[in-house]
Formats: sequence, structure tokens, C-alpha cells
Amino acid sequence: MKTLIAANWKMFKTWEEGVITAREILVGTHKDLPEDREVLIIPPFTLLKGVGEILLSQKNYSLGGQNFYPAKEGAFTGEISPVQLLDLGCSYALVGHSERRHILGEKSDFLASKVKAGLEAGLKIIFCIGETLEERKAGKIKEVLTSQLEEGLKEVEKNLAPELLTIAYEPVWAIGTGEVAGEEDILEAHALIRDWLKNRFASGDKMRILYGGSVKPDNAAKILSLDNVNGVLVGGASLKAESFNQIILA
Repeated sequence: MKTLIAANWKMFKTWEEGVITAREILVGTHKDLPEDREVLIIPPFTLLKGVGEILLSQKNYSLGGQNFYPAKEGAFTGEISPVQLLDLGCSYALVGHSERRHILGEKSDFLASKVKAGLEAGLKIIFCIGETLEERKAGKIKEVLTSQLEEGLKEVEKNLAPELLTIAYEPVWAIGTGEVAGEEDILEAHALIRDWLKNRFASGDKMRILYGGSVKPDNAAKILSLDNVNGVLVGGASLKAESFNQIILA
């Protein structure tokens, strides 16, 4: 399985800014991109077409959606469907990002329905989990991560192909704060996730686990070298091509 370097642009960039950044990422990395590495850009919906036209003609570059509603179509004003993401060239989509959970109030049953609908439509799902600072201080890391995995993936079949599901571990307290989980913290969480995946899925030992939380050029290589870290999900450092390119090639 290729190491996945994913950029979550969140609610940043106009059309022009996004297209310029996508071009700079492609120019700065495609000649040196290792065969075992995949680059994924997850821009706002407004930029999917423009970014896709730049990246999708190149091998090992992919496009993803930040969110979707679990229905093919319907009267859901303001939402977007998995089919519409696929139509724009997306092969991936995020589900369960902490900002969707904690700011926008998405609950476990709804997240489970999104995972199921996305997979059935043909999207590869990146399912995000992570504990808050309060939960970490209370010693509830294992309890929280296990609960999020069990509840969010309860409708996924045991024999799912490993490339269709990726887990992104993002400790909530490290997202956008400049704080990074220590090596032991990452190793502990990723080992827990790996054990759960192996017990739950026939190919759980082959599913990718990403780390996200203030990933930067100066810590990316070390994070990627850790056991059970199969890629990174990058926020702020992906907004500038210069810094994201260093992470891609780390």
C-alpha cells in the first residue's frame, strides 16, 4: 500500500489561489515523487474541478471531498452527495473529522451512515478519530478511540478491501495548535488502532493509518518513520506549496 500524503485545505482558498497552489504542488513534486507515495488534495467543494483538472492527469495524485451527505440525491439543501464527488473526479472523502464532530455536531450513527453510503457509492473513506485534551488527561484514550471505531464502522463488511478504508488518528488537542503528539503517544494510538483493525477486518493489517495534528516539514519524516504510520493528514502546512512539497518528499 502506498504511503498517503493528504492535504486538507478546510475552508481556505479562492479559485485562483487553489489553482495556483495545485500547480505549484505538481511542479514541485511530480518528478521526484517516489512510486510508493500517493498525494491527495482535499480542497473546498468550490475548488474540486479546478484542482482536479491540474492533478488528475498525473499518476499517484488524487482528489478528495471534505464531506458529503449519505444519500445519492434528494431535497438536502446545501449538501453534496457521494455521486457528485465522484462526478468531479474524487476518489476519497473524509468522514468524522473532529471539526465535523465537535463544531457541527455530527454524531456516531450519522457518521456510520456516511461511511456506509460513501463506500457503497464507490468512494474510499478516510475515517477520522481522536481524543480531546480532557479525555487524554482522564486516561480515556483507548476507550475513546475504540468507541469511535466501533460506532463509526459498525456497518462496514468484514471483508472490505484494505484500500477502501483508511483511519486518520488526529488528537483533537493537536489540530491547528502547533502541538504534536510525542512519538510514544503516536506509537501507542496507532498500535491500538492496528490491533482493532486486525480483529475487525480480514485485511486489517493492510489498511492505512494516517497521523494528523500539526504535521510540518520539520517533523514529517520522523512521524512517517514510526511503526503503523502509513501517511499523514496535513492541515495548515498544506496551504502553501513550499511547505507541503517538503512533507510530500520527506
